Amino acid sequence: MSILKFKFSLNTYFIFGFALTIVLITFGCPKAKEKTKFRIAVATFSHETCTFCPGETSIEDWEYYGPPTRDFIHTDRGYIGGFKAVCEEYGNIELVPLTSPRDARGGSSGSWITQEAFDKYSGLIVEEAKALGPFDGVFLALHGAMAVRGIPKPEAELVRRVRQAVGRIPIMVTLDLHANEDHELAEAADAVFICKRYPHYDTYLTGEIAARVMIKTIKGQYKPIMAVRKTGVITPSVFQGTGTSPAMEIMERARIWECEYPGTYVSVAFGFAYADVPDVGATVMVVTNNNRDLAEKIAQDMSDFIWRLRHVFAGKKLPKTKEGVALAIMAAKEGKTPVIIADHSDRTGGSTHILEELIRQGAKNFCVATLRDERALEEIQAKYKVGDSISINLGGYSDEFAGNPVRVDGQVEYIGKFGREAIAVIRFGHNNRVIITPVLMQVTEPSLFKALNIDLKELAIIVLKSRVHFRRGFVDTGLAGAVLEVDAPGWGPADLTVLPYQNIPKDIYPIYRKD
Repeated sequence: MSILKFKFSLNTYFIFGFALTIVLITFGCPKAKEKTKFRIAVATFSHETCTFCPGETSIEDWEYYGPPTRDFIHTDRGYIGGFKAVCEEYGNIELVPLTSPRDARGGSSGSWITQEAFDKYSGLIVEEAKALGPFDGVFLALHGAMAVRGIPKPEAELVRRVRQAVGRIPIMVTLDLHANEDHELAEAADAVFICKRYPHYDTYLTGEIAARVMIKTIKGQYKPIMAVRKTGVITPSVFQGTGTSPAMEIMERARIWECEYPGTYVSVAFGFAYADVPDVGATVMVVTNNNRDLAEKIAQDMSDFIWRLRHVFAGKKLPKTKEGVALAIMAAKEGKTPVIIADHSDRTGGSTHILEELIRQGAKNFCVATLRDERALEEIQAKYKVGDSISINLGGYSDEFAGNPVRVDGQVEYIGKFGREAIAVIRFGHNNRVIITPVLMQVTEPSLFKALNIDLKELAIIVLKSRVHFRRGFVDTGLAGAVLEVDAPGWGPADLTVLPYQNIPKDIYPIYRKD
């Protein structure tokens, strides 16, 4: 290239650059498109209903801890905490809490929810959805095992009512692993996501997933397509822990599908066997991005896999009270302390079968954590102080399986509160204790013992009214020396064939199908 041509070329670039600068100054730089602000409504209405327990769950029970609130949004935990975190990370999203009920008194020890209560709280959510809208989406943090008098599938009904209020916008739902659901919920919502771990370590993660899919759906980058299968298998909660087989393999298979097809979400609800409802039992729910064939393929594969495992999943046998206590005492003598006895079948919290058997077999250094006995607790609060000698009957009346009242002669060691519940401790015999509460308390962490000044190193046996959640704080931490799941009488038995079902499907294994 000649020097003359090179100078001409440079001059051309200078002239073009100068002209472009003048244009930009005159007309301004083109602005990047501003991100649209999204408004997402958030509500929660959660209950795991043991329909075999006595009584009912009324408005009074729902408001025992306070009236409905919007403050539930101020959390950094669970489904809502995870959902919030992703929305905050994305930015420019307004989360609008809709007034929702708090936890019901007694948790899953509560029986059928009254239709009056369901209508009140679903009505609050729906009316605020109408009043505070319009919204770009709705997030509902539910449980899935709610049972309501006169409403066969309450979560689906709630979503239908919300849908009628907000119109055709994305509605995303998160559920507990114990959910009893079917196609009706999938037809009412746009996408359903269920936690995969029991104990439920991944509720926060599940909320994050719901938020990401929600945002992409609002932006038009994702079109949720769902496929649902009912597997025809019902299992007791005590066999559903995902740290053991076959629950572990079922959830791992779901994760393999998700890894193979990014943007696909494979949920399995093992179900809640202690609700006598038509959609009881395991459910597979698959969400894909506009790929129905893939969703159906995965849902069928997961359903077939669970069916193949039905015998080992639903047919295990556990020791009864006398044998289980004897095994626990033997393990303690062998130094496998503390031995955890999971009194998994006691759904109301006041059963004395294991306490009575521990005393009869001469067990030492044991603690029952906890025993529900509101009458005894009121008497202790009214008549005794810490250090007083006491002779009192405990438990034996919470339901027809509660056993006999057990007479305890000992000393009042503690009177006070733990969390939001009153609590008392009686010490008796050879360093034995009973922790008394007014409602069923499922102890999942050892923090209770620290708060009550009970040295875990002194305990040989700990009785917990829990099925699997206790593994979070006592097994996964390496604390327990041994674990025994004992099938004492109660409304939560391992053998589901003994329960008086009336409303469940007539072809579900192992209740009706024996193959």
